[in-house]
Amino acid sequence: MWMDACKEGDLSDGEHLTLSCTNIRVALFFVNGTYYAIEDTCTHDGAEIATGKVVGTEITCPRHGARFCIKTGKSITPPAYEDILSLPTRIIDYSVQILIPE
Repeated sequence: MWMDACKEGDLSDGEHLTLSCTNIRVALFFVNGTYYAIEDTCTHDGAEIATGKVVGTEITCPRHGARFCIKTGKSITPPAYEDILSLPTRIIDYSVQILIPE
């Protein structure tokens, strides 16, 4: 199901926001004019990741330093070896939407 996350223009370049749904926590990032969404959970230990340091399109987990690609959710460095769930985004009538798994 598609969920409204914010209005187009609410986030400046490099900013993010987090959302909670019934079954998933999501981090939405705006980088270089594009919105990316990943599950807000580090695959190493289940902690939130959205407050980690973002450099370009990579985020570093604030707990143990694992790095992930925010475009794809791909794990880049240990101690995480599994990718984070990446979620499709779209813009409909100036509303940024995220496809939430059911």
